[in-house]
Amino acid sequence: MVPVNWTNNTLEHSGLTFSDIDKLSISNIPNGSLRFWTHLIMAYAFTFWTCYVLKREYEIVASMRLHFLASEQRRPDQFTVLVKNVPPDPDESISELVEHFFLVNHPEHYLSHQVVYNANKLSELVNEKKKIQNWLDYYQNKYERNPSKRPLLKMGFLGLWGESVDAVDFYTAKTERLSRDISLEREKITSNPKSIMAAAFVSFKTRWGAAVCAQTQQCRNPTIWLTEWAPEPRDVYWENLSIPFVFLTIRRLIVAVAFFFLTFFFVIPIAIVQSLANIESIEKALPFLKPIIEVKVIKSFIQGFLPGIALKIFLLFLPTILMIMSKFEGFISLLALERRSASRYYFFQFINVFLGSIITGTAFQQLNNFIHQSTNEIPKTIGASIPMKATFFITYIMVDGWAGVAAEILRLKPLIIYHLKNFFLVKTEKDREEAMDPGTIGFNTGEPQIQLYFLLGLVYAIVTPILLPFIIVFFALAFVVFRHQIINVYNQEYESAAAYWPDVHLRIIVALIISQLLLMGLLSTKEAASSTPLLITLPVLTIWFHRFCKGRYEPAFVRNPLQEAMMKDTLERAREPNLNLKGFLQNAYIHPVFKSADDDKIDVVMEEWEEEPSLIATKRTSKRSTPLSSKHGRSSFSSPEANKERSKT
Repeated sequence: MVPVNWTNNTLEHSGLTFSDIDKLSISNIPNGSLRFWTHLIMAYAFTFWTCYVLKREYEIVASMRLHFLASEQRRPDQFTVLVKNVPPDPDESISELVEHFFLVNHPEHYLSHQVVYNANKLSELVNEKKKIQNWLDYYQNKYERNPSKRPLLKMGFLGLWGESVDAVDFYTAKTERLSRDISLEREKITSNPKSIMAAAFVSFKTRWGAAVCAQTQQCRNPTIWLTEWAPEPRDVYWENLSIPFVFLTIRRLIVAVAFFFLTFFFVIPIAIVQSLANIESIEKALPFLKPIIEVKVIKSFIQGFLPGIALKIFLLFLPTILMIMSKFEGFISLLALERRSASRYYFFQFINVFLGSIITGTAFQQLNNFIHQSTNEIPKTIGASIPMKATFFITYIMVDGWAGVAAEILRLKPLIIYHLKNFFLVKTEKDREEAMDPGTIGFNTGEPQIQLYFLLGLVYAIVTPILLPFIIVFFALAFVVFRHQIINVYNQEYESAAAYWPDVHLRIIVALIISQLLLMGLLSTKEAASSTPLLITLPVLTIWFHRFCKGRYEPAFVRNPLQEAMMKDTLERAREPNLNLKGFLQNAYIHPVFKSADDDKIDVVMEEWEEEPSLIATKRTSKRSTPLSSKHGRSSFSSPEANKERSKT
């Protein structure tokens, strides 16, 4: 397509501000030219090729996911369901109510359950004790190295002044006090019914039983007894389990409003960044800045690197803000937190980095034309200028993409942070291990960033194809580097089994539709209206293709097939007929603060998993007809009155 765009001189006679690279764009083709048929044909070619690759990849990823789920080792989440919004009952506790409900409705498959406690305060005490214990270890090691001198600690601000006390004795006393506080808080939580949330982890004897429960409606009222697959234990975000279900909708509304303002008010700094990228246009409107800007070194730096660097700095703190928003919404797994943060990060980049850069950049670049043009000519100017923004995005790809990949393999930032921590914060070997921890890859930032390059590539593939080599170089480098980092550097925080892929597929489809709509708009400003009816077909076909893939492949990412669950259960029974599944699941979903290493006693919470499940003695006549005995009473609950009532019925 480069010869088709290059062999014209439209921009030279247009009066627009342009560079030589802009001659390679669709803007260099005269209005009403038959050459636009080339772009139309290539739009169809790009669309069909993208859909073909997406379908093939969706099929491969779905097959790999099902194969992984069928072949993976036994895990607690395969047998466990998270039940939320358990309705309150004046006669029974949450634990009794959950056990009674599942013994009645899943009598053949229910195994045990673990209620959810509001242990946030206890968690804070445990974390504080870990910090104090770390200081105690530091001063004990210091004393062991020099037994002739007891280490001292000043009680003033940051330990710089104040009364001096024995550091070992001080932190020993503080640790003992926190241990007592932790024991009291544990007893308070386990004995106070208000500390029990209206949720529970329910485990089943088979994967088949868990799959049926997780994927079906449990009650005629669809707002109570809500079930979903439990996250794997290391994936649970325990702090959010204490949020009452009724508050989740309010929290998500608040976050939606906050995200709206964050997204659309961020256009202001984006506009300032784009103004820096178009110095010549600003010189025409503000000539008094010309002597400073015309210095060769300053001008080259401002136009070449400053816009991309400034934009990167603005985006640096965004992932942290979005993750805080996701946590406030109340998602109960790290996977859900990162998926929501990734979705918002991508939407934010689409609005501000892509649309914001195009709109504000075009406004600044053609500022002089807008001032002197009539209103009817402004859309044509915008249509001609949007392809010419490829220059900015090429710079952005080099600064953010290429340099980002190089920084990823060098890991200069983690290296500097490690040495700073090692110099200022590391006191014990445990601190050093934590400082050396590479962490996880961070799907909530890395995946949306790669999706932005997909968007840029699909949008500019037709209108400014010179951008594609820069995209290809980025993807080639990113593939090699991130493959190495995932295998050899980063830790795996949880197993998602390719759960991100439907989001990736959807965003590529959205990028494809945006590229088609943008091309339609551009051709309409180029007086190529005859090609518009043919272009309308593309978004329709793309949406149909997405619906086809959603119906054909997405169920593999949402539901677990009962056939696969039954096969695994059958094989497991044949290979391990004496498997103690209750022992395997006993402590899997107990809050980590109840399983701290310094607690020698068997916690009250664990006892619920050890006793055989049976029905609960209830004071309500509605459940006295259940023909099973209770662990809280020796008698059967099938009373004579109840049997008489059944015989009458």
